[in-house]
Amino acid sequence: MPAGSRIWLAAAATATLAACGGSEESALPPPVTATPPPGAVSPLFRAEQRSLSAGDVETIIAQSVAEARALSSPATIAIVDRVGNVLAVFRMNGAAPTTTVRPGPSAAPNTSLQGVDVPSTLAAIAKAITGAYLSSGGNAFSSRTASQIVQEHFPPAPTTVGLESGPLFGVQFSQLPCSDLNTRAANGGASIGPHRSPLGLAADPGGFPLYKDGVVVGGIGVVADNDYGFDANILDTDESDEEAIAWAGTLGFSAPATILANRISVDGTTLRFSDTGDADLQSVPASAPLFASITGGVQGDLVDVTAYFDGASLGGVYAGTAYGSEGSGIRPASAAEFSNSDIFILTDGAGANRYPPRAGTDGAVIGTPLTATEVTTILEEAFNVMTAARGQIRQPLNSRAQVTISVVDTYGQILGIIRGPDAPIFGADVSLQKARTAAFISNAISAADLTGASPPVIPGFNATKPVTSYVQDLRDFIPDPAALTGAFAFSDRSGGNLSRPYFPDGEVGAPNGPLSLPIAEWSIFATGLQSSLIVENILEHVIHVLGAGPDTATGCTFLPDIAALPGSQNRLQNGIQVFPGSVPIYRGSTLIGGIGVSGDGIDQDDMISFLGLHNAAEHLNGSINNAPMAIRADQIVISVNGAPVRLRYVNCPFNPFVESNEQNVCQGK
Repeated sequence: MPAGSRIWLAAAATATLAACGGSEESALPPPVTATPPPGAVSPLFRAEQRSLSAGDVETIIAQSVAEARALSSPATIAIVDRVGNVLAVFRMNGAAPTTTVRPGPSAAPNTSLQGVDVPSTLAAIAKAITGAYLSSGGNAFSSRTASQIVQEHFPPAPTTVGLESGPLFGVQFSQLPCSDLNTRAANGGASIGPHRSPLGLAADPGGFPLYKDGVVVGGIGVVADNDYGFDANILDTDESDEEAIAWAGTLGFSAPATILANRISVDGTTLRFSDTGDADLQSVPASAPLFASITGGVQGDLVDVTAYFDGASLGGVYAGTAYGSEGSGIRPASAAEFSNSDIFILTDGAGANRYPPRAGTDGAVIGTPLTATEVTTILEEAFNVMTAARGQIRQPLNSRAQVTISVVDTYGQILGIIRGPDAPIFGADVSLQKARTAAFISNAISAADLTGASPPVIPGFNATKPVTSYVQDLRDFIPDPAALTGAFAFSDRSGGNLSRPYFPDGEVGAPNGPLSLPIAEWSIFATGLQSSLIVENILEHVIHVLGAGPDTATGCTFLPDIAALPGSQNRLQNGIQVFPGSVPIYRGSTLIGGIGVSGDGIDQDDMISFLGLHNAAEHLNGSINNAPMAIRADQIVISVNGAPVRLRYVNCPFNPFVESNEQNVCQGK
């Protein structure tokens, strides 16, 4: 692989699968969103507004540098705020300018991003964003946590071979530099977020969230070695200089112990936050020299990073924005925007909602597109389900779920986005990916779009399996010569079944799903269709940061443009997602859009999308609906080694609501 030509990302993906069926009716939550009466206390956690000051940023860097010096491990250190503004990038003297994305399995040549060299600055930024974006007031996740939940088995270890893949399998390919939802940094300091990540989310240890007064305010990422990888064995304890350096930086800005990942379990497995603790440090962070005494080349200096940070040229570190403020890009909705005061929206920084509910743009192809009223009702009913639901990844126990909810039309155009007040940031981009994926793979045009993909040729990098080849792979696998032409409705759980390196999920000795690479070639940096769609976008962006070309366009993938829309727009403008939490939207038997949900447990995400749409349909007297049962993907049965394997559609929690004992809430719907 030529020097200077490497890349990546990493962070999370799918989990348990189970179909909806039967005939039992659900009584809760009721259709029609109810606004709490005046003076009522909301059940949703909402943190006070806090932010990192410039002085805070300098302190965090100084503490990290002191530990790096004690370890004789020069590092690159990045600090971001909660919505992804890069507040500082500091490179120590002697720190390597690049790091290598971990190569793939030794028996196969590297593909996609495997073995690619990327700037250490970009890897550090990706780790910092991962810590900030995966965390909230109810959970603190690190890039080590991300590693645990994105691999082919969960938990990842030599003794867990045969178990299903991680619950957020595929989330590493989110927050992409080409995303049309995540914003691009502006010169001169903070701007509205959420911002993109240069390599997506990271699974390499060395990224932690930062907190003030128990409120998540940002993240720190550290790169000090030549391996941008993941922790393949959760059973042992690693000695990671990168994690120790980042841990030292968090002194005074650490997450509350009660919400660390190791206080949260998924399917009976406790998550992992860090393999480093205070007792492992070789320095005393509280006694670290002042930032002013280590900068200017003494121990290192701030460095500019094209498209992310210009403080080295403009005079220093930046202060962060307070999440929830207009300037952060995410704030509470006004009474004129939504009647429910708990709803948060994405804003343009000047007061306007970036994605207010609107009608579908695809009337030319479906006849009767979604109306603005229908979109509003779907969003509000899904929010109502969220508010009643018990969160899986939040502390204390019985906290309510908090997620982001997105609705799109069949063109993938955004028709509305809302979120809980403390929903993790990563869910904004991911919920949109999920909505678009469900609408796309259920669309009659899906096969034609995939076979029409035309990515640019970028010389000097790994070969990547062509997007066009996955259509025939799927048709041969099911088998169905007309697959991907709209005959079946696919949720993200269904499509995710087909995107695993083992089918059925996790079962060693089984074939790979047709949308995945074989396990002999697979890694979290080269997964299959998901990575094939966007690898050139990431490479274009890294080349741009290195000063050798224009930035990748706003709008991921190189699928054909939609002729009916202005400019260059396709149906997957921020890539696809392959873990559960979305369903397509129908009017009778006609596909008219998709809803995606992300930010909590994947079963909660499934339920909020599926049941939210069901309740909206009841409220609207059946003008819209979930896919008819006869065409749901769980009607597809695939023969694997002579045994029948049924795809899954949604899997709702068994007893999901905080103030109700209702069970099987999705059954029969």
